[in-house]
Amino acid sequence: MTGLNFPASVPAWCLCLSLGASMAAAQEQPFRPEPGKFPPLDKALAYRGELVFVDHVNRRGSIRVEGAGTYFRNAPHPFAMLPYGVVRYHGAPAELRNIPLGTVLHVRGFLPPDPKNSPVPVFPVNNRTKNSGRSGAGTAPAENHVLLLEDEPSHCLREGLAWKLKEVEVQNNEGLVVATRASKADKGEKPVEEKLSFDATTRLWRGRESLRMDEFIAEGGFPASGKKSLDGKSVLLGINWKPTPGNIFTRFHISDIWLDDAAMERASRHQSDVHKAFIRSRWMPAWVDAVEYGKFGRAVITATLFGGMDNSLYADFKKGGSAIMNSAENTLKHTNGAYGPAHMASRGTLLDVAKASGEPPLGSSGIQIRMETDLIIEGIRPPRVVRVRPSSWAQVDIPREEYFENGNMDERFPSPAIFPRY
Repeated sequence: MTGLNFPASVPAWCLCLSLGASMAAAQEQPFRPEPGKFPPLDKALAYRGELVFVDHVNRRGSIRVEGAGTYFRNAPHPFAMLPYGVVRYHGAPAELRNIPLGTVLHVRGFLPPDPKNSPVPVFPVNNRTKNSGRSGAGTAPAENHVLLLEDEPSHCLREGLAWKLKEVEVQNNEGLVVATRASKADKGEKPVEEKLSFDATTRLWRGRESLRMDEFIAEGGFPASGKKSLDGKSVLLGINWKPTPGNIFTRFHISDIWLDDAAMERASRHQSDVHKAFIRSRWMPAWVDAVEYGKFGRAVITATLFGGMDNSLYADFKKGGSAIMNSAENTLKHTNGAYGPAHMASRGTLLDVAKASGEPPLGSSGIQIRMETDLIIEGIRPPRVVRVRPSSWAQVDIPREEYFENGNMDERFPSPAIFPRY
C-alpha cells in the first residue's frame, strides 16, 4: 500500500517510534509511573498477544501473551489500562468494548503505579524473566498497566509498516500466506518471513467493497488451489489466533486484509465516529493539576485533558463556554451521583483553554483547561481523575454499571450479590 494517510487525530511524532528501541529501553529497568505524570513510551515494555477476556466498564482484561513456548498453553495474563492509556483499533481511537475477543494486540505496559490499588493482580517485578514451563519466559510480565493497546493495522500505521505478501497456498478456500512486515519505505531491512493462515471467514476490503474469500479467489486474487507468487503485494492485515492442526503451536490467523488505502481509511473513519459518540456520552477524561479554593465552595480548577481522542472532541472545549465536571476513579468510572454522573457534578465556566507548545507525551492531549465553579465536590483535587462535559454535548443517562452510586467505592469489584435471584 502506498500513500496511506495516517488519521489526523494521531500526532505525527508517533510515527517515529521504534519497537526495537522501546523494547531495549524497557529491558534496562522496569518502570513505574508516578501519579500526576505521563510516563515516557520508550520506558514501556513491548509485547503482544490475543485478547481473551474484557471487563470493559473497569478498563481491564486478559491477554494470552506470545512467548517462545507453546502458545496455546499460555495462561491468560491480566492487564489494566492506565487512566490515560490509549486504545486504538483499525487505526482510530477506541475502547476495549470495540475490540473483538481473539484479536492480536500490541501492548506497551508499565509496572502498576500503586500496587495496593491495582485493579488486576500484581506480579513480582522480574516476572517477565521467569520461565513458565512449556510456555517459556515473558508470558506473564509484571508490566501489565497499559499505556498503549493497539491492533495490528493500528500498529503498522503508527510505525509506518506494511505487510508484504510473498506467496500463497490455497485449498478449499483456506490456506497459508508467506509474508513479511517491514517499513513501507525501503530501508534495506531483512524482515523475517512469517506463515499466516486464512480461511473462508477472512474478510477482504477494497475501496468500498467487502469481499468474501471465494469471491476474491474467483477474481484471480488467490488461486483456486495450489501455490501462487504474490510478488510482495503491500497490504494491511488484521490478525487473530485460532487453534491450528498439525502440532503447530504458534501460528497467527488473518481475520482481515485491507487491499488499498481507501479501504483502510474507511475502516478508520468508521471507528473514529464510534469513539466520538462514546466519549460525548461518557465525558472527556482528564486529571486535576491544581485547585484554587475560594469562599463558600467556589473554586478554580486546572485540569489536563487526556490524549488519544479525535481532534473534534477537543475543539468543543471553548474559552467562555460552560462545562460540567465529575470525579472519576482510575478506571474512568464516575464516582458521584445517585441518579447518574450529572447529579452531583460541579458546574461552571471555562476561563481558559490552552494548548501547550511542543508534542505532548502519549496519554496527554497537551490541552489544559481552567474552570470556575461555585460548588466544588469532593474528589476534584490533584492528582485525581475527573470527567468533563462541555455544554455542547448532550446530557444522557449512562448504564448503571458505569458509575458508583453516591461514591460507594465498594462497588469497584462487584460480588455475586449484584445478580438477581430467581
